[in-house]
Amino acid sequence: MTVQEAYQQAVAAGTLHADDAQLAVLPELERVRAALAEPVKRGGFFRKAPDAIPGLYMWGGVGRGKSMLMDLLYDLVDAPKQRRHFHAFMQWVHAEMTQARKRGVDDALAPVAAKLADEVRFLAFDEMQISDITDAMLVGRLFEALFARGVVVVTTSNRPPDDLYKDGLNRQLFTPFIALLKEKMVVHELASDTDYRQDRLAGTPSYFTPVDQAARQAIADIWAHLSNGKSEPLVLHVKGRQVELPDFHNGVAKAKFFDLCGRPLGAGDYLALAEAVRVLILEDIPALSRHNFNEAKRFVTLIDALYEARVQLICSAAAPPEMLYVEGTGTFEFERTASRLREMQSADWAA
Repeated sequence: MTVQEAYQQAVAAGTLHADDAQLAVLPELERVRAALAEPVKRGGFFRKAPDAIPGLYMWGGVGRGKSMLMDLLYDLVDAPKQRRHFHAFMQWVHAEMTQARKRGVDDALAPVAAKLADEVRFLAFDEMQISDITDAMLVGRLFEALFARGVVVVTTSNRPPDDLYKDGLNRQLFTPFIALLKEKMVVHELASDTDYRQDRLAGTPSYFTPVDQAARQAIADIWAHLSNGKSEPLVLHVKGRQVELPDFHNGVAKAKFFDLCGRPLGAGDYLALAEAVRVLILEDIPALSRHNFNEAKRFVTLIDALYEARVQLICSAAAPPEMLYVEGTGTFEFERTASRLREMQSADWAA
């Protein structure tokens, strides 16, 4: 089945609405699928020559269907393959490099690239973004090695290649990677006017109180609707600390209040989280007071980070925003947080 046929089937079944911007990128997706389906004999093995299959870099605003289209292609590709969120992939790379160093390997990145190239022919990355100087220095060498071994890469991003790691430290060292992406991948903007993620949430309440069975079921239904039953943990590494989101898929994360506010996390951790997700489902926010003052302070910092990054928040809480923190030091400061929680519930806020 071609990508176009699979897309039209989904439209006919009512699971997708035909979108001109999405239709425009289907030929590029089909080009990748068809090329990977045609083995070429090389060195005794059926494999495409390294430079024969350009990859694809799809970028555009959030909710435009980039991840959905990549998943459509991924399901149709019949070749050794992996699909990873870019943050999670880079965490795996760092972990593999640590193990290589323990074995006394001088160039710890070389065995990581070799392992990937030996195991997969097609890599699909969701939400490529570079914010860490260490990652910025690694990805160029890693992708160069993968491209040299004929690995085909398709990635989504909210930014065009030229805006990756924008204003980052020593960015001039990163610009050769941007040139490499443009050389080895077709860059395609998904310029749709419709935010389908917002459409899926249109009319859906975003703040559930109290935390009871009805709230838990409503949260579970929203998560199932947004994740399509798919989930993997996302672990963010921030200055030696780990921020773990137990459930993550396609820019949507789900966590308990204790996961994010019951641990000694700070503004840097929450900023990294806000950059990594577009929708956060936060469950079981308790009543806040002097008895859990530290957790309340972290919650204030978390909401500030989500608010500034325009992350959509869906949550269950013990009380309405104005009644979450009613006694103890910090009640005055919490008024701003309550106001932001109210504003974040408005139908047009995330847009």
